Parts: sequence; structure tokens; C-alpha cells
Amino acid sequence: MLDGVSLDQLRTFIAAVDEGSFSAAARKMYRAQSVISDLIKGLEGQIGVSLFDRSGRYPKLTPAGVVLLADARGIISGIDFMKARARGMSSGLEPELSVVVDVFFPLEGITESAKAFREHFPGTPLRLFVEALGGGYQKLINGSASIGILGSLPTMPASLSVERLTSVSLVMVASADHPLAQFEGILPKAELAKHVQLVLTDRSELSAGHEFGVMSPSTWRLGDLFAKHAFLLDGLGWGSMPSHVVDRDISEGRLVELSIEDVPAGGLNLPMFGVYPTSAPPGPASRWFIERLKSDCPKKRAHGGSLEGE
Repeated sequence: MLDGVSLDQLRTFIAAVDEGSFSAAARKMYRAQSVISDLIKGLEGQIGVSLFDRSGRYPKLTPAGVVLLADARGIISGIDFMKARARGMSSGLEPELSVVVDVFFPLEGITESAKAFREHFPGTPLRLFVEALGGGYQKLINGSASIGILGSLPTMPASLSVERLTSVSLVMVASADHPLAQFEGILPKAELAKHVQLVLTDRSELSAGHEFGVMSPSTWRLGDLFAKHAFLLDGLGWGSMPSHVVDRDISEGRLVELSIEDVPAGGLNLPMFGVYPTSAPPGPASRWFIERLKSDCPKKRAHGGSLEGE
């Protein structure tokens, strides 16, 4: 008998509860009260449970009705979600937006865009990956992500297209009690070579044979930016970090920004791009996400040097 339950019956059940009476539900649904009553009686007969106590002036939910009301709302919500997604798909909207984000990119910018995305595309799930260096590009190449918010590589894969978004400032830092933090004046690179440099490792093969700002022959390589941050704070080496990650550490004295020869004051600027396969350009949701980040993250007119093209 449960197979005969209709969406019309469930919507009528919910309306009767929300409006407080069968007559009010009838007015809302533009139907006769007798039709409302018959639909609910039919639903009760099919599920074998009384949903309303009709002994008073107004029908009142039974304990079973209270429990089943939540189920009815869940079913109707799921159907409405499916209909909204189907409408979007029929108009070319992606069934899901999968985005891979460079670990250097400020996540606050992503979360703000994600909030707005939820309002604009309520039927489109968002899948988010965070990767470092070539790991983000690898997800685009293998189809795990549809768009990327990524920093530049020494050699960009030919199958991908890019759109400039902004840049992220990278500063060289060490803990306040590290020997390099005690050095007066501009640090020569020969002095840096005496100390362990903490380097973020590319877990993909896309940057094999290339180094990103390695200035010391002694390196510890870490596959996670936040592990690198912890190592820096504990004085285990020196290295570069996105300024937005360490600004507070610097202002509160836990880390010191290092002045290094041939590195401009203010650090280096890593360009950030919207990236996608040339053969699969952004759909409506992807394009919206990229344009939102363009408007929220205007290109910085940086005072430091650029990593672009390195």
C-alpha cells in the first residue's frame, strides 16, 4: 500500500499542519475542503496510521503524525531539490561544481564566494580540494576537478587555459629565536646556505626538475603548508610563507620577516589564476565562481617582485 502514496497527499498533509486546519490548507491550495480531507484520509489508509486527532475543533497531530511529518518534509524537500537540479542541468548548469584551490590562496576569499554560490546555485553541490603546486593542476588534468584557483608553474600544461585573478605575497620568515633572525642588515645568500630551509614539496610530477625559491643546499621538505608553518614557529628552519598566513605571527613577534639580498622588500608575488581544461570551458556555475573571485580579489599592484614566469 505504501507504493500508492502520492506527492499530492504528502504536500496536503504538510499544508494542513502548516496552516493549522483543513479549511486553511484548502484555501492555500485552492481546493475544496472535502478534497483536502479525502487526500489525508487516503494517506492515513495507505500507511495504516492516524495522522490527526479529529476529536477537537481543529485536527491535532497524533504522536505518529509528528514523527511522520518530518519524513514527509524530507521527501518533499528531496523532490524539490531534484527538480531544481534537473532544471539547471537542462539549461546547461553543471550537476556539480568541483574546484581545486592552491594552498597559498587565502581561504577566506573562497569561503565568501562559497556562501554566495550557495545562494545563486542552491541545487548545485560544491566539491572543494586544496592542493599545493602541481597537485592542483594534476586534478584538472585527470578530471577530478572542473576548475582550479591556482598559482603558476614553471611550465604550464598545454591542455589548460588560464585567467589572471590576483597575486599572493610570499615572505621569507624564521622564528624569533632562529640565528637568521638575529642577523643585522640584509642577509647574503651565503648566510642562508648555512641553515636548513623548509621547502614545500610538490606531490605531483609536474614540477619535477624545478625548484621554487630554494636558496640553501640543506633542506627539509614538507608536503603540507601548515606543517611547514608549525616547523617555522618551532625554529626548525627558515622559509617562505604566504603573508596572510604569517602576518599575525610577525606582528606578535613569533616570526621575523627576513631581509634577503635580491629579494624585494615586501616579498615575492605569486600570480593566481582561474584554470580549466581548454577542451572543457567553464559552465554557468564555474564561470560565475571565477568571475566572483575576479571581482572579490582585484589584481594587486605589488611592490615586491613577481614569481610569474619563473
